[in-house]
Amino acid sequence: MPDGYLRIRPELLYHMDLGRGARPERLRAVPRSPASSRDRTEAGVNMRFRFEPTFNVSEEVRIRTQIDMLDNVMFGSTPDYAFSRGLATGYAWDRDEFGIFSQSQQPPQSGVNALTDSIRVKRLWGEVSTPVGILRFGRMGSHWGTGMLHNDGNCLDCDLGDTVDRIMFVAEPVSGWYITPMIDFNVEGPQTTRDTGAPVDLSNSDDAHSLVIAAARRDTESQAKAKINSGGTVVNFGVHFTYRWQKNDPQDYYGNPFVDDAIYVNPPPAGQQPSYPGYVQRSAHLYIPDVWFKIERKEFRIELEFASILGDVQNRAMSGMTGGDPSLNQSLGIIEFGGVLQGEVRLLDNALKIGVEVGFASGDVQSGFGNHPRRKQTSTSANPNTVPGDIDGRQYACETATSCSDSFIRNFRFNRAYSVDMILFRELLGGVTDALYIKPKASYRITDGFNVFAALIYSRAIYAESTPSAHLTSTGIVGDANLGIEINAGARYETEDGFFGEIRYGILIPLPGLANNTLEPDPVRRRSGGARVGSGGSWRDRHSLLS
Repeated sequence: MPDGYLRIRPELLYHMDLGRGARPERLRAVPRSPASSRDRTEAGVNMRFRFEPTFNVSEEVRIRTQIDMLDNVMFGSTPDYAFSRGLATGYAWDRDEFGIFSQSQQPPQSGVNALTDSIRVKRLWGEVSTPVGILRFGRMGSHWGTGMLHNDGNCLDCDLGDTVDRIMFVAEPVSGWYITPMIDFNVEGPQTTRDTGAPVDLSNSDDAHSLVIAAARRDTESQAKAKINSGGTVVNFGVHFTYRWQKNDPQDYYGNPFVDDAIYVNPPPAGQQPSYPGYVQRSAHLYIPDVWFKIERKEFRIELEFASILGDVQNRAMSGMTGGDPSLNQSLGIIEFGGVLQGEVRLLDNALKIGVEVGFASGDVQSGFGNHPRRKQTSTSANPNTVPGDIDGRQYACETATSCSDSFIRNFRFNRAYSVDMILFRELLGGVTDALYIKPKASYRITDGFNVFAALIYSRAIYAESTPSAHLTSTGIVGDANLGIEINAGARYETEDGFFGEIRYGILIPLPGLANNTLEPDPVRRRSGGARVGSGGSWRDRHSLLS
C-alpha cells in the first residue's frame, strides 16, 4: 500500500544577520553571501518526494519504509555543467563553458555534484502482529507526546527528526493502556566485513545502547475523534524513560571524515600512529524521564510535557590521543530539564481556535546557547571555552588539569523538529535551549479547507550571560536576556483529494539580547543601543504544496 507526498517549498529570507555586522572571530547567526557583502536576501525553491510504501507479507506481517527522493534539493542546484572541470572531454557536460548556457539539471550524486544522493532510504522496519501485541524491528522514527524531546519529524514542513535503530514490543494488556519496552542501538563504533560478506562490530565496549520503557493511556486518532464528536472527554497520559550508557567512545572514528580504508586491528609499528580510530574511556550514563498529559474536549485542549536529562560523562577528552591527558579528561555532570504547556479554546463550532503555548528549556551560565557545542568559538586554546558574546559553543569550562570552573552541562535542548517559530529558533539559533518563550496564537476557518492563522512569540534567555549581548565589565558579565518578538501569520488551503497549499510570513523584531557587543565601545551605549539591531527585521515567506 503506497503513501507519501510531493512538497515544493519556496523560501525567502531577508536581513537574517540582524544588522550585527561581520564577526569573523565569532559564529555568525547565518552564513553571509560569498558573492557580495551587500546581499541581504536569500531566496530559493526546494522540493522533496517522500514515498512510504507498506508491503503486506501477510495479515500479520508488514514491512514499512520511508524513502526520500530529491530531498530538499534546491531548484537549479545541479546544472549540467557544474563540478565537471578537469574531466575528460567528449562527454555531454563539457558543452558549456559559461553557466549562462546551462539548460538542464543532472541527478544529485553524493561527492560529485551534491552532498547527498537523489534517493535516500531513511527508514525501514518490520511489524509482526501477535496475539499479545505488535513486534517492531529495524530503523524507524521515534516520537513521544508533543514531540518536544522525541520527535519523528513526519510533519509536512519538517526537515529533521529522530530516526532510531530499535527493537520494540507494543503490548496492550487493557484496552487503551499500552506498555512498550524498547532497545535502541545508538552507537556501534568501527566495523569491518568478514569473508562471508557480513559486517562485524570490532568491539562491544564502544557501543552506546538505550533501554527504553514507555507506559501510556492513549486513544488512537479515530477513537479520540469519535469521543470528542460525541461530547466526551479524551484523557491521555504516559511516562517515557530511557537509560543509556557507553563505556568507550570511538571518538576518532566518528569525529573525522569517513574513508573507505581497511580498519587496522593490530598495534602499529613503533613510532607510528594507529590507523584505526582511538577511543576515549567515557564511562557515560544518561537517565531521561519524560512525562506527558493531555485532556481534550470539543471546546478545548490542554496538553503538557516535562522531561529531564540527568547523568555524567567521566572523561571529556575529544580524541583518543588526549584521552589520558589529565588536563583534558575531567568528568562532567549533566542536569537538564524542560517543558511545554499548550492550551487551546475552540469557539464558533470549532471555526475559531485561540490558544497559548509556553515553553521552557533550562540553561547554563556559560557563554553561548549550546545548541552546537562543537562549533569553534573565539578561543583557540586546547580548551576552547566560550567567552562573553559568543553565540554558541560548549556549556562547560575547564581551565587546569585539576579544576573546571563549570563542570556541569545544564542546557536542555528541544528536538530540532519541534516547531516554535519561523526565524529565531528555527533559522538563527538552531532550536530552543536556555530559553523561555510565550506564544499566543489563533486560527480561523473561513470555509471548509481554507484557514488563516497567526502567532506572536516572545522569547528570552534564562541566563543573560548566554546571549550575544553579554560583555565583561568591572563588576562581571553583563547582558540582556530579552531575545526577540516574532510575528508569524499565514493562510492554508487543503482539498479532500490531497492537495495542500500554504503561505507563511514571519518577521522578527530583535531585542537587546541579540545585539553585537562590539559595535559600540561604550558598554552603556551598547545596552541602550540594542534597539538599533531591531531596526532591521527578518522575515520569511514559505509556501508548500502537497499532492
